[in-house]
Amino acid sequence: MELSNNFTELHALVYTLLARIDVLEARVKELEAENAALKAENAALKVQLSMNSTNSHKPPSTDIFPKKVAIPVPKGKKKGGQKDHKGNTLKMVSVADLVVIHPPTVCICCNRAILAEECELLSSKRQVFDIPVPRLEVTEHRLSGTTCCGITQYGQFPEQVKASVQYGSKILTLSTLLSTDFRLPFRKISNLIETLYGYKFNEATAVSANERLFEALAPIEEQIKAHILASDVVHFDETGLKVAGKREWMHTACSASFCFLFVHHSRGKKALKDRVSVLKDYKNWAVHDCYATYFTFEDCKHAVCNAHILRELQALREQNSVWAVDMHDFLMELYHQTAQGTKSINGIENKAIWRAKYAQICQQAAKEEPYNAIKTRGKPKQSKGRNLLDRLIKHQEAVLAFAFVEIVPFTNNLAEQALRNVKIKQKIAVFRTQRGADIYARIQGFVNTVKKHAKNVFQELLKVNTNQAICWKTT
Repeated sequence: MELSNNFTELHALVYTLLARIDVLEARVKELEAENAALKAENAALKVQLSMNSTNSHKPPSTDIFPKKVAIPVPKGKKKGGQKDHKGNTLKMVSVADLVVIHPPTVCICCNRAILAEECELLSSKRQVFDIPVPRLEVTEHRLSGTTCCGITQYGQFPEQVKASVQYGSKILTLSTLLSTDFRLPFRKISNLIETLYGYKFNEATAVSANERLFEALAPIEEQIKAHILASDVVHFDETGLKVAGKREWMHTACSASFCFLFVHHSRGKKALKDRVSVLKDYKNWAVHDCYATYFTFEDCKHAVCNAHILRELQALREQNSVWAVDMHDFLMELYHQTAQGTKSINGIENKAIWRAKYAQICQQAAKEEPYNAIKTRGKPKQSKGRNLLDRLIKHQEAVLAFAFVEIVPFTNNLAEQALRNVKIKQKIAVFRTQRGADIYARIQGFVNTVKKHAKNVFQELLKVNTNQAICWKTT
């Protein structure tokens, strides 16, 4: 009887323990799933924290500490100025604006006062470059008249002199230059001019100066667009900005000699097919990033920015991706083989060899980065490595264009440089109206073009303000 009771108790205890084991196993599975999710989240956060300008699309200004450049400069050069570097050291001018003579004043022997007339001028001289005392030059316009043939006749004021008192073209041009290329807010422009010249310069006057130049630049902007359309290679890019508190996009199309900017509420097709856009009418080589909308324009030939690809590969390298290392090394080797992307690989056989290497790396990558087989609503979410690989396979010719076509560059730096001023402008002053953003885009596009032609920006803006012809040198 006692044994029977013990057996019953043990049997009940076993069932209790088995039930507890089932509960603990379920809990273990739950904790393992939670642990895996936390590990994945931790890895994602580490990747996010490690992002900088060398392994993502983040700008260099966001880097906390200086990082290595994405495309390293060849080593072996000495520090300092290189051979044949012109430099910017001040040089003496042949005729100075002001000459000051320094004669001896007292004889060091007899202590006699020496007159300036008895001294001879020596060849030894030194020159000091400085700015004159700032002042506004006031020009007064007056009319005169005479009587001829029995009729009293009077002169006329110049067309640009419309008020009894007004600011002239030079100071208005300076205001526009400070507002656009030097990115000063209108209030600071007003304060600066008052500080330098002692005259109140209203913010409204600065706004009007920009509007006046905007209208005058309309036909010149059409000339710039025509030159860009005729270019063999044009760079395209876009960047977000806030206008009147809303998200807008600044688009650029630029060549080696010309730059065009415009603002649109859309980033994609609506903007690129708009009447002001250049891309919809372009027929030659278009260089851009891998934004899918660009590839929908089939009338032009496409080349992608490999600096973007190198940064994405660098991010994968930091996560121990083997294929990313191989592809990164492949692109850099091809970059140096083509003299930093300025020349092309010659011969059909050579091109075939490089294409084969590219395809081999992509095959290796496909094993490392398999497709996501999990069925979910919509498009399955792929890893960043798989997404990059898909783009490299789909746009292979655009990736390798820099190596096979001599005029195609390795990067899209021209477009990114054209938009850099916009990002800096946003940190200093915001666009309160759409009109203000449009004005800035047109003037900054003209300023960028002037710089590409190595001309003086102030003088060229002044020509526009005074209705003088603008001449562009084309190659």
